Amino acid sequence: MSHHLSGPNLRSPLGDARLDMTDLFAFAVPGSRTVLILDVNPVAPTGGDAFHPDAVYRINVDTDGDHRADVAYSFVFSRPENGRQTVTVRRATGDRARAHEAAGQALFTDVPVNFGAEHPAVESGPYTFYAGFRSDPFFADLDGIVAKFQWTGVDWGADKNVLAIVLEVPDADLGPHPEIGVWGRVSLRRDGRLTSVDRGAHPSLTAYFNAEEVKDAYNAGEPADDWATYREPWSAVLTHFGDYDPQAAEQTLRTVLPDILRYDRSRPAAYPNGRTLTDDVTSARLTMLTGGKVPTDHIGPHTDLLPHFPYLGPPHAN
Repeated sequence: MSHHLSGPNLRSPLGDARLDMTDLFAFAVPGSRTVLILDVNPVAPTGGDAFHPDAVYRINVDTDGDHRADVAYSFVFSRPENGRQTVTVRRATGDRARAHEAAGQALFTDVPVNFGAEHPAVESGPYTFYAGFRSDPFFADLDGIVAKFQWTGVDWGADKNVLAIVLEVPDADLGPHPEIGVWGRVSLRRDGRLTSVDRGAHPSLTAYFNAEEVKDAYNAGEPADDWATYREPWSAVLTHFGDYDPQAAEQTLRTVLPDILRYDRSRPAAYPNGRTLTDDVTSARLTMLTGGKVPTDHIGPHTDLLPHFPYLGPPHAN
């Protein structure tokens, strides 16, 4: 189910929904600007009503094609008090972008998180930012998938909420070349040590491809190691479900391994070239997994999306 419940046994990492990355989006808007969205906490607020105060949420950007972060935006949240929480946003480059710590220039400091239906945008120089509750844009017939493609016509995500991090940046902030790679990460500080507990970019990978016993290792890993580590076991999955031959399996996997969302900004965003809020990623993954035998789940995008910042729809009533 997209990247929801990415821990072992279809649970949130460490059993904590606040650490559960659900979706990543990257697309262009007018004015030579790029929107980066990281959603966490599936079925919020049932799974928790604030971002984790001991976590570092990050959006990493590879600007030179080496599968390593060259620019990183980090989001660190305060401990909630009396229903209030704030967030500080930093931008790191170079070696500081490759570490998982929050580092670099502070773009926003102590910005309030929005737990209501409002969506005030906060601006600082060329940056626009929002953090808070929004409607989950993910759409899929999950019951039909579980029932071995006996479609129900019910969109699982139609009434769900997430906690969203939305950052709009000038294109120049992401390097001089139009081709970039983007992935999200959630790290948690425990006993003085920061550990990656979730990461990813492409939707619906770990649920379909990773065995339960390797999901924690995957979430802690680096995209640069993905091809060497996961090429063989993931090729076996495609051979089993989609009757791929070895060459076709490897060719197909190159679109999602390393697990970095590639985005050529000289072309319109449409998954897997970036990802917009209306891209039918569930059908794309079903087509890939089954070798085209199951091309769609017949569920369309949500109709509550906004044409303006923060682009995600207002949260549903709890």
